Amino acid sequence: MAHIKALDQFTAPIGKQQIELQHVDHDEGGLNMLRVRIREGKRFTIFDIDPATASKWATVMQDWAKSQQQS
Repeated sequence: MAHIKALDQFTAPIGKQQIELQHVDHDEGGLNMLRVRIREGKRFTIFDIDPATASKWATVMQDWAKSQQQS
């Protein structure tokens, strides 16, 4: 069984995608994942990612956002 804790939810201003971030704690094996749910109309895209992937993804996104602010 998995325990899910909501972390944040927001809407992207341009495409109006609803983005939800959740912490997913799996009882079996103690596996913890970050769930990224993106809703576009009736369609959902869901990623369950491990801490290393989340860290890499966050770094790249933050670096990109900073470079856009400096432009």
